[in-house]
Amino acid sequence: MATAKIVLNASRDIPFNKLVLSQANVRKVKAGVSIEELAEDIARRTLLHSLAVRPVLDAEGAETGVFEVPVGGRRFRALELLVKQKRMTKTQPVPCVVRTGGLAEEDSLAENLQREPLHPLDQFRAFQTLREAGLGEEEIAARFFVGTGVVKQRLKLAAVAAPLLDAYADNKMTLEQLMAFTVTDDQARQEQVWEALSKAYSREPHQIRRLLTEGAVRASDKRALFVGLDAYEAAGGTVMRDLFLHDDGGWLQDPALLDRLVAEKLEAEAATVRAEGWKWVEVALAFPYGHSRGLRRLRGEPVPLSEAEQATYDALHAEYERLESADPADVEALETASQRLVEIDVALRALEDRPAVYETAEVARAGVFVSVDAEGRLQVDRGYVRPEDEAPVEPVAVPGSDGQVAAPSAAGAGGAVAAQPAIITGNAQVSAPAPVSVVGPEVPDDDEGLRPLPDRLLTELSVHRTLALRDAVAGDPDIAFLAALHALCLRSFYQRGGGSCLDLELKSAGFGVQPPDLAASASAKAIDARQRSWSGQLPQDAAELWATLSAFDGDSRAALFAHCVSFGVNAVHEPWNRNPQRFVHADALAQAVGLDMVAAGWVPTVDAYLGRVPKARILEAVRDARGPEAAQLIDHLRKPDMAKEAERLLAGSGWLPEPLRPPTDASMEEDAGAGGDNEVLPAFLTGDGEAPVPTEAVAA
Repeated sequence: MATAKIVLNASRDIPFNKLVLSQANVRKVKAGVSIEELAEDIARRTLLHSLAVRPVLDAEGAETGVFEVPVGGRRFRALELLVKQKRMTKTQPVPCVVRTGGLAEEDSLAENLQREPLHPLDQFRAFQTLREAGLGEEEIAARFFVGTGVVKQRLKLAAVAAPLLDAYADNKMTLEQLMAFTVTDDQARQEQVWEALSKAYSREPHQIRRLLTEGAVRASDKRALFVGLDAYEAAGGTVMRDLFLHDDGGWLQDPALLDRLVAEKLEAEAATVRAEGWKWVEVALAFPYGHSRGLRRLRGEPVPLSEAEQATYDALHAEYERLESADPADVEALETASQRLVEIDVALRALEDRPAVYETAEVARAGVFVSVDAEGRLQVDRGYVRPEDEAPVEPVAVPGSDGQVAAPSAAGAGGAVAAQPAIITGNAQVSAPAPVSVVGPEVPDDDEGLRPLPDRLLTELSVHRTLALRDAVAGDPDIAFLAALHALCLRSFYQRGGGSCLDLELKSAGFGVQPPDLAASASAKAIDARQRSWSGQLPQDAAELWATLSAFDGDSRAALFAHCVSFGVNAVHEPWNRNPQRFVHADALAQAVGLDMVAAGWVPTVDAYLGRVPKARILEAVRDARGPEAAQLIDHLRKPDMAKEAERLLAGSGWLPEPLRPPTDASMEEDAGAGGDNEVLPAFLTGDGEAPVPTEAVAA
């Protein structure tokens, strides 16, 4: 029996005005390329696919000469749009395949279901072919109605190493993994990473990106921000970009070149500063926290606003007050007003941040620190005087003595406020005078007029006064608080803090060992800002400090007192100085103030924690924060890779290592009960690694 041969439906050109859209078309939901874009594509390259039509019959079953379109409805609408735009005549012949048998709905469904979408790799390679044919990225984007960024992404994917493209075509690699390989153009490195990951348990895209960018510097790094990508690339540096994810500007592949450019730019900026006449200029990418402690900070006079600047300032201030008091009519107006308020605030702060002018004599003995801040901006801190560069101070004669002189007080020390305060341990010691005899020596009569009182008699009289003054101060808590505040301020804000009769021994705990970027931490910035704020409210001459503090209200005194006392907190672990009771009190203090290290900005990074503990502690941290399943994802990795993956997993979790966790009542009672000669340290203080350098105790 012979096999029946297939007979294809006849095709013919039918005038467009003889076609109508069929209601049998199953596509009801709009998706994909718009009708307008499809019309433009037809106008550029004409119709690539025929329409499938059926003749419309009259009541007797005869053809009417009109045809309905069940297959190709979007193409029909695109042609209709071209006719409306008078870009095509309504009698234009349209290639059609005429169908008569079966159901129109079945034809429409079959055409849509049996259509095989283009494999993404074929699309990538087709774009690459068009590029090689001379078409630019913008022209390709215009022809296919996509953004230029989409074209760049497709071309980037097509440029991945051929073995990786083959793996993707064979479904051995996901599209997300392929996208991750596009961060570098080094195809040999791409193949190397894929080979290394082929035997790994996990081949997540973020792991691929991390391995490909290992050793590179993020464009968000402060060094890159300081130099600028344009200058780096102009010097021959290359930047890896991720076209598929937000990459903060990419990765700089040549750290050595970047460091050289940073050093050159810093030195050029320092040369400009040296031309101002300073005695010394120190340059560094970053200085350790507290680097200017012990130096006197000059107080320059801010440059006044010009008439134009003052007018601008007044206008902005008036606009700010008007917007702040206005009642926006709707949400859009509220958002516009809020955005404008932010802009005005930035402009006002820029006008208020005035450059300072210093006395020429002071500039000649002072210096400057030039560095880069955490945001990549140049940071120039002017006006620091070292103790050895201070001008000599004439000794002051003591009234009532035999012409003897005393060392100058704090009031004669220039009275400048130090930029970095002395950190106070809070150990106040009141020194009692040495025992003296009750009976004084006989003083011979002298007819030659009044002579200064003998030192012995002056000492005895001052003992009486000191004892009476102690008793009086004890009876006036407000004055006692003011006297203590005065002593604290002298030692926290002034270079020489000897202008108080309170014999307080206030010491500073210097941080001999510092974690990375301590100066850029939220706590350090808040403390420094508070110090600068109070420095601006205190007098330059220490002799005027008592009167200034006396004029402060109670809240201001309390706030200043808390600021000074805070420098005395010392909860630093010192392997050579084990004092568990100090940590017990630190826990009590932390609980009292509600200390939250997550809110304080601490996060578990590779540098801060994860890269410095054993793998077991890394896994414990991930397990505690994200569960055992997350820990299993990284338990097979080498420690450097495990630490980096753990940092990603712990981001936003709020996890803290034991020394930073909020103390509980139970833990505090347990630690407090471990007193005695053989006190037991907390587990995390027993030490299982290299002991850090002892923290120095420096007198304020």
